[in-house]
Amino acid sequence: MSETRIEIPGPYDFDRVLERLSIDPLHAVDREARLVKVPYYPTGEVITVKGVGTKDEPAFVLSFERDDKSEEKQAHIARIFQWHTGLHEVQAHFLATDLKPIFEEHVGTPIVLDFNPFATIVKSIIHQQLNLKFAFTLTHRFVTGYGTEKDGVWFYPSPEKIATLTVDELRELQFSQRKAEYVIGVGEKVASGELNLEELAHESDEVIIKELTKIRGIGPWTAQSFLLFGLGRPNLFPMADIGIQNAIKKLFGMEQKPTREEMERMSAAWDPYLSYASLYLWRSIE
Repeated sequence: MSETRIEIPGPYDFDRVLERLSIDPLHAVDREARLVKVPYYPTGEVITVKGVGTKDEPAFVLSFERDDKSEEKQAHIARIFQWHTGLHEVQAHFLATDLKPIFEEHVGTPIVLDFNPFATIVKSIIHQQLNLKFAFTLTHRFVTGYGTEKDGVWFYPSPEKIATLTVDELRELQFSQRKAEYVIGVGEKVASGELNLEELAHESDEVIIKELTKIRGIGPWTAQSFLLFGLGRPNLFPMADIGIQNAIKKLFGMEQKPTREEMERMSAAWDPYLSYASLYLWRSIE
């Protein structure tokens, strides 16, 4: 066991991070102790991230099971929690826009990535067209049924494992026929190497969306979720997302949800941090 202390510029509200992570029952979060246990997929280890600072002076202690490759693990955690992004710059940008009220209310709220990019796609497919409560329930059944657990931390099943499943097995968990086919299909493509997510991650947003939406069961919403929560791309604004539409309607006192043209006009001033606009709009109605 080894430990490393990390300090980053504020603002960064780790308590809000833990609050949002705790919504998912698969996450091992202790809000009182201000820590989360993160599955590290390359080696099957568990890394503990503990907040020891404040919103204005953020600091963290990382605990590793093993001493080897600690720099790689540290970089991985920094990427997940987006510690390299200067939220003070993002905050300053939005205080000069019409989103100022929600950025003042939720100051220091970072984008936090899913713990594994492949899991982002699987989770997004499962969540399609479901209310949030049942989406988390169904994902929990899937991961606890076919994934692995260590020290109270759940790892999503590997593509190879998913590729061996049958539609009937997933139907027993209350997957729809098509959703079961989609999840198994994407597992098969990644397991076979037909879809290489590591290589794809180096491409532009447009290329990634084009390639992913060729796959049965992956539409623009799922592809954008992969870009935002799998890769941390900073300038994404999923206009078809109902939550974002409802948040804009509420924030600006509109009688109806905004049209695509209205959203395009509004969001022009939020570039190049559209992903943060998306996050804070979601936060404003959660």
